[in-house]
Amino acid sequence: MSSRAHRPTLAVAILALLSLITGACAGGGSVASPAASPDGTSAPSTLPSPAESASTEPSREPTALAVGLGYIPSVQFAPFYLADQAGYYRDSGLDVTFRHGFDYDVIALVGQSELDIGLADGTSVIPAASQGIPIKYVATIYGKFPSIVFSKASAGIDGPADLAGRAVGIPGRFGSSWIMLQAMLSSAGLTPDDIELSEIGFTQAEAVTQGLVEAATGFANNEPVVMELNGVAVNVMRVDDIIPLPGNGLIVGDATLTAKREAVAAFVAATLRAMDVIAAEPEVGLDAAIAAVPDLATARDTQAAILDATIDVWTGAAQVERGFGAIDPADWEASIEYLTTLDLVPNPVTVDQVVDASLLPAGG
Repeated sequence: MSSRAHRPTLAVAILALLSLITGACAGGGSVASPAASPDGTSAPSTLPSPAESASTEPSREPTALAVGLGYIPSVQFAPFYLADQAGYYRDSGLDVTFRHGFDYDVIALVGQSELDIGLADGTSVIPAASQGIPIKYVATIYGKFPSIVFSKASAGIDGPADLAGRAVGIPGRFGSSWIMLQAMLSSAGLTPDDIELSEIGFTQAEAVTQGLVEAATGFANNEPVVMELNGVAVNVMRVDDIIPLPGNGLIVGDATLTAKREAVAAFVAATLRAMDVIAAEPEVGLDAAIAAVPDLATARDTQAAILDATIDVWTGAAQVERGFGAIDPADWEASIEYLTTLDLVPNPVTVDQVVDASLLPAGG
């Protein structure tokens, strides 16, 4: 596998929901710095004359990009924090500001060019594009679909068929976890009517731990990690082998792609570079996350475990083959067809209307 291969306390369970996704936080207002000589000294001994300086072409102003992430800052955004702090964005001619918040929709704001780039769940991007929101998914961040069904190992729920007649908790009948649960049940010839469905909000880990439900939907880098750290053995069921639902990735509005295409491509490349670095040395990503969100330092071991689980979710089959960010059009075609069966695609949409892989460093 290439060097590229290779959510946090319960409060962060909120953020992974759609589209796993976004008030202002530590951002990355950056400007280009003067070039240094190869040995690290500042400037050559012979300075240009005023006339020569006047004739020198002025340095290019950095391109401002507003980037919508999840509801609250967390360790799962380590690649963005590292790319900012290490100067990857700055050196690419970018002035990046991150935005988080509970009160706005990343997909809508990206479509309206209120945000230049956003992190959104692929199963939300497809219905949005079908409804005419002008956005494109340009890079995969979560190569594995992060929504899962988890249970205590002692419950004996080892596969989708074992959910029949069981009490299963979900935040509500919406979002990526609801879509994933329906796909998982369908694979065993079941429907939601065949389980005891409980809408429990964002209390999945507590509900399973306390026995209020036997299983629940959650996120691979959240509830199971926390429960295991608390000494509870957990079984996890993933949907990836049933239907290739697209996970969270970077989205861009069509207008922004026209106006800032080069800058967006540079942002994608810098972010994937940071993912490579963190996959190889997770401590670097953890340190960057703590620098951006100092409160994370109070539970460093927990955050390290969450980051490890997040790194694992970055890599699906396409990423193993072609590196972080890779997009598989066939998987998107299958996802569009499946979401259509759930009446979530009101108007026909093609992969080319939803995905633009040309901004990836290797073109796909």
